[in-house]
Amino acid sequence: MQKTPVWRPLPSEIQDEKLEKLDTLAAILPALASNERSGQLARLLTDDDIETLRHLAKEGMGENSLRALTSDLSYLEAWCMAAMGESLLWPAPTPLILKFIAHHLWDPDRRQNDTAHGMPKDVADVLEDEGLLRTRKSDGTLQPHAPSTVQRRLASWSTLHRWRGLSGNFKHADVRSALRLAIRVADRPRKRKSRKALTADFLELLLKTCDGSAASAPSLVDLRDKALLLAGFSSGGRRRSELARLRLPQISFEDPVPADPERPDSPLLPCASIRLGRTKTESAAEDDNMVLLIGRSVDALKAWLDAAKIVEGPIFRAIDQWGNVKQRGLTPQSVNAILKKRCAIAGLEPKDFSAHGLRSGFLTEAANQKVPIQDAMQQSRHRSFAQASSYYNDAGRNRSRSARLLG
Repeated sequence: MQKTPVWRPLPSEIQDEKLEKLDTLAAILPALASNERSGQLARLLTDDDIETLRHLAKEGMGENSLRALTSDLSYLEAWCMAAMGESLLWPAPTPLILKFIAHHLWDPDRRQNDTAHGMPKDVADVLEDEGLLRTRKSDGTLQPHAPSTVQRRLASWSTLHRWRGLSGNFKHADVRSALRLAIRVADRPRKRKSRKALTADFLELLLKTCDGSAASAPSLVDLRDKALLLAGFSSGGRRRSELARLRLPQISFEDPVPADPERPDSPLLPCASIRLGRTKTESAAEDDNMVLLIGRSVDALKAWLDAAKIVEGPIFRAIDQWGNVKQRGLTPQSVNAILKKRCAIAGLEPKDFSAHGLRSGFLTEAANQKVPIQDAMQQSRHRSFAQASSYYNDAGRNRSRSARLLG
């Protein structure tokens, strides 16, 4: 028989102690600066949860990854309390993992005639009251989660097991089979992080908005945005977090290189190398974790650094309304906002593009220009051939001869 979820307030001294521990993470997790949010986390996260997160922060996990991990762990704790009447079990037994899948991936058509199908109403009500469940349609109908969300939360759950030195059952045959079948039932097409890839033609439109006007030279904001867009694209489509985190010591200006690598006597172009450090898929210790900038992206970067008088610290920085360059670097969210702002100025639909469009755009453009995929992956630092090739497949689909058999 399912236990009735019970929410008990924490004794004030325990709550205060937890809040103090969470305060040590506030610099990495801005959401914790909110009293309301930190209070909710203090109630949802156990002492072991907080210690695990502090360890991850100490070991240098990326800001975005740590934020997502905290959010996922909070949700998992709240779901388990609502569904089972108790905190998460460590290690998680296979039936608990299967229950999580059943509560979040199900057939919405069957639920119309069978209210017991999917997430129980009382569990959904508790999570909604906590502001943690937002899957209702405008007509009030509860919907299953996106498969990608469920997969991410399971991955976070598994990661936390490893960091605790535990062996989870997330690769158990029953779990893998249930997840595969549930995703097939959900049958949601995977959404691109950017609706459209920011290929060279779109990028050129954005760059034109950074050239100033006939009456005035480019502003500091123009110079920064131009360098940001060119460096972000030309370096292999860097993630917004990587651009925001980029520091001057990571840049080395190299000797000029030939425009055509097959012709040493071709015109020389400026060159710079970027040592990426830790990325989403690579550690800072990896020796080959470096990409190149060649040509006008180097010129744009130098122009910005000279104009902003940047000699140390973050490369891409905030600029106030009076044109003063701040010491702090841009946030990943600011990188996305800058790209959307330039789309609007260029007459493009901002909602069609996001910062990830630089990454997808680089690979799509490489495919359009028939650059070998291995060459493009060396610059983009994609580790998954399947993921990188998906952009190549999309780019070549409209050139397919098989689709023209009947003319």
